[in-house]
Amino acid sequence: MKKTGSAEWEGSVKEGSGTITTESGVLDSSPYGFNTRFEDGPGTNPEELIGAAHAGCFSMAFSMLLGQEGYTPTKIATTAEVSLEKQADGFAITAVHLDVQAHIPEIEENKFTEIANKAKAGCPVSKLLNAEITMEAYLSQ
Repeated sequence: MKKTGSAEWEGSVKEGSGTITTESGVLDSSPYGFNTRFEDGPGTNPEELIGAAHAGCFSMAFSMLLGQEGYTPTKIATTAEVSLEKQADGFAITAVHLDVQAHIPEIEENKFTEIANKAKAGCPVSKLLNAEITMEAYLSQ
């Protein structure tokens, strides 16, 4: 399977602007720029898209692993906080923190944590990122 995303950029890094489009059309010429990446301007940015991708990937992987163990989640809500830091040679994504809130009937806390950690390590986006990935996972009753 191969999926595509594309971007177009016009102008200098600070005054210019761009658009991001996904193959599915969910994003169709969505604006991004310096102000959406480093300030609070309207539009998207690569880091929040990576965060959304990581949260979605983790949640699906977690659900799959739970199912393999005989559990069916009622809800898995994941937020991925992506850290972009200035370094000597430019910027780098240095860390991602996953915050997971899940309701899974009849699961023990230790089994929940074990499966969550397997999903964190094994989801394809986690494997892609060269960053520290931490997680806090909460099981609601």
